[in-house]
Amino acid sequence: MVWMVAVASSCVSANPDWPGHRAGAVLTVDLAAIAANYRLLDARTSGALCAAVVKADAYGLGAAQVAPVLEQAGARDFFVAHVDEGLALQQWVSPKSQITVLHGARPDAVEECVRSGLRPVLNSLEQVTQLQALAKRLGGPLDAVLQLDTGMSRFGLSQADVRCLAQEPERLAGISLSLIMSHLACADTPAHPANAEQLQVLQSYAAQLPKAPLSLAASSGIFLGEAFHQALVRPGAALYGIAPNSYGPNPLSAVVKLQAHILQIRRLSKGDRVGYGLTWRADGPRRVATIATGYADGFARQGAEQGCAWFGAQRLPILGRISMDSMTVDISDIPEGQIAADDTVDLLNTSYGVDAVAEAEGTIGYEVLTSLGGRYHRIYKNN
Repeated sequence: MVWMVAVASSCVSANPDWPGHRAGAVLTVDLAAIAANYRLLDARTSGALCAAVVKADAYGLGAAQVAPVLEQAGARDFFVAHVDEGLALQQWVSPKSQITVLHGARPDAVEECVRSGLRPVLNSLEQVTQLQALAKRLGGPLDAVLQLDTGMSRFGLSQADVRCLAQEPERLAGISLSLIMSHLACADTPAHPANAEQLQVLQSYAAQLPKAPLSLAASSGIFLGEAFHQALVRPGAALYGIAPNSYGPNPLSAVVKLQAHILQIRRLSKGDRVGYGLTWRADGPRRVATIATGYADGFARQGAEQGCAWFGAQRLPILGRISMDSMTVDISDIPEGQIAADDTVDLLNTSYGVDAVAEAEGTIGYEVLTSLGGRYHRIYKNN
């Protein structure tokens, strides 16, 4: 488990028992940037509450370190995916903060979820029935969120389920709906017609149910405008610097920096090949460096030939296939004597972030961020 050291300095190691000098790479997480991103998103929400999604260990960056910073920045509503994530989060935020479990609780965990003060999201009539039975047994109304499927076909009550609740309102007896939510499928494409369609469907479905505040927008949805903000927005990826869409400059601050050590430098002659499968061949004399990060650390083999590392402002193309623990980059354009074994190169920095890596790999920044491995020496700065 990763622990944060509570000290007053601006730069803190996440694990004092794992000194940075032993690590192959160092991941720096800028907590001040996360707080700034939260405040920026909060300012855009037109009076709606701005929650914070910290599922998947705060998108891989450490909920123990990130959640208190978000709470200090003003967040009072936190969302996680699983009950155990919510139980863990209670150690790191104040009892006044609301923790909501997006998947709800499995049948055998409903009572533990509620008794622990977590708020379940009800995604099916079966979950509604389970919570109602618990409310009857405990003798009081239980707080919950109701999720509606407005077109994504993933989580939430279908049109038929909504009609059933409208016709049989007694099914919600004992359940206090504090929020009705849905999720946008195409929010990262602002002009997509599905965005307006889902908003209309949410409003139509909600009109058939007990009155409750509405929530539709997550990170990208916040940038669709006031109509999508409703009563509460639920940013996740945007808190961690991921761009809300690809149609303009990213307004969010970069949060992570990743520096990997050079393990070895060698000279290649024309015809020499690199890596598993020998897929890359030198077209002339080359200098290459093998660095201490691989696919076990979150850098996928797919798209590797499009990726790179950086030494200052110099781009270092990745050569051949990425290995489990290492990759090889071309340092031929760096003058002799300016780079050496054990120097570091950047794999993520303020100019080349997770979205850029994702583009090279043919995926999304979410996947890159949540895949960053546990072998990095982690530093949390600007506590």
